Amino acid sequence: MGETSGKPAHLSSSVPDPWSVPMLPKPRRPHPKVVVKADLLPAVSVLSTAGLLGFPLAWLWSRLAPPQRMRVINAEGGLAPLELESWHRFDDLAIYGFLALAAGLLIGVVTWLLRERRGPVVLIAATGGATLAGWLGTTMGVSFANGRYEIGAAPAVGDVILKAPQIESTWIMLAAPLMTTLAYTLLTAWNGREDLGRRLG
Repeated sequence: MGETSGKPAHLSSSVPDPWSVPMLPKPRRPHPKVVVKADLLPAVSVLSTAGLLGFPLAWLWSRLAPPQRMRVINAEGGLAPLELESWHRFDDLAIYGFLALAAGLLIGVVTWLLRERRGPVVLIAATGGATLAGWLGTTMGVSFANGRYEIGAAPAVGDVILKAPQIESTWIMLAAPLMTTLAYTLLTAWNGREDLGRRLG
């Protein structure tokens, strides 16, 4: 009763089985650290390049956004929109929002493709560049539109003129950086590696 497989009970737990394979402990890999110094110069390049995207964003919006047809109602230059023309105020804002979201998505995906520089430093730079692009887009876009629909001579009372499209909410400039951060974060979660795949090969 006190023996198991021909061995005393008090020895069965202490004597190793000669046919057992010893289990070696798995080596622990050190967790990759956040690289800051080596990523600073590439981060500056990402920020400036992404910010320059604001110029084509502004030009494209000034060509796509519809103007408002306005009627001159008095000699002082008072204007009144024609029927349904005031809806273009929303159209102008919505068109810019979609373009800014596309620009932010482009910045986030292209930045992620810089495999050797993946990490929070480049993400912050990409978000800052998208913010700069959003600011340039809202500022330069209105300037481009005003130049395109500039009125050469003073209109008479009753004339119908084209009023340049406007961006009436400054909050829309945050669309690009928000989309950049979202795209980069989703790609990071999808990757699932501790070093985000920075080590090639």
